[in-house]
Amino acid sequence: ARLFAGAMRLFLRWCRLCPRRSRSKLLKRPRELWSYGRLILRSLYFNSLTNSDVIMDSLFEPVYWLVDHLTRWFGVVFVFLVVVLTSSVLLIIYLSLLPLALTTYSLPWIVWHIVYGHWNLVMIVFHYYKATRTSPGYPPQIKHDIPSVSVCKKCITPKPARTHHCSICNRCILKMDHHCPWLNNCVGHFNHRYFFSFCLFMTMGCVYCSISCRNMFFDAYSAIERMKSLDSERHGVAVTEVGLIFSILPLGFVSGQTYYQTPPPPFTFRERMFHKSIIYLWVLTSSVALALGGLTLWHAVLISRGETSIERHINRKEARRLEKRHKVFRNPFNYGRMNNWKLFFGVEKKSHWLTRVLLPSGHSPYGDGLTWDYAPYRNSLVSI
Repeated sequence: ARLFAGAMRLFLRWCRLCPRRSRSKLLKRPRELWSYGRLILRSLYFNSLTNSDVIMDSLFEPVYWLVDHLTRWFGVVFVFLVVVLTSSVLLIIYLSLLPLALTTYSLPWIVWHIVYGHWNLVMIVFHYYKATRTSPGYPPQIKHDIPSVSVCKKCITPKPARTHHCSICNRCILKMDHHCPWLNNCVGHFNHRYFFSFCLFMTMGCVYCSISCRNMFFDAYSAIERMKSLDSERHGVAVTEVGLIFSILPLGFVSGQTYYQTPPPPFTFRERMFHKSIIYLWVLTSSVALALGGLTLWHAVLISRGETSIERHINRKEARRLEKRHKVFRNPFNYGRMNNWKLFFGVEKKSHWLTRVLLPSGHSPYGDGLTWDYAPYRNSLVSI
């Protein structure tokens, strides 16, 4: 009995060990495959500093490629739209509003509208042309003794401070703000002032047109409503209680029945086009004033802080990171609100507020966009 019990214990122990060994062999293969797959996936990363942002960029790379190529080709269409819409507004003003103003307004108001309107127009055309035709600035492609903060992953060249890669232009841009499809150009170090000035003066022009044509818009809208009501009455057919069949009888055949006569048109074709043009002008300028005005205010805030649109997001991330470490982030390119504006417009003396801000000026911005002083001309700028 003891021998039998010992044999049974050995048999049961052997039965317990065999499934474990077989299970370990079955699980070993999936573990090896999982480890190998993780190794392959990690080998696709750039380096050990890869995070979720890099992974998401890699996954959305086809979407970015599609958007970049569409934006590149549609940039020409957007520029064409700007030219066509602006030209249509000018056509309405010169053909309809200016002759009316010359015959109805007093002399001081005529002088004001002519002087201000043409000054605003010159500033819009000048800055839009310069913003589209001026290069935003590119870092040198060859080796150069300039300080760089990183290496571009696309260009594989050193990137100076405030330089970022534009996937649409496929180049690095000095002090890049963003790629503007309405300019079909990047906004960078050398054309940032032209872009902001265009937005500012275009907003001012749209606000000016919207306010000047406000009363005319209400009159034109009322006239259009009258046109619609008169047209509906003209095309109506009178039917009395006698019945629908009598409406086909000759005029005056049934006593007591009335018919609408076709009156002459109350508005001529020229008057109709005039009222519709006023409505189109007011709606277009008011819409652009609201949309472009918000964009201009946002860029004004960024300029006051010494930031670009890209740097705004970078600085916010850096501020949050340092806040967790109980530290305070300070933008090294913020020289003070007034100094930021003077550096942006290139104001070096008081007369430059007139010659370089309120009048067309093609002067170059401060610096070359490759190196940045932490306090350029701080003392002299404050004294202006």
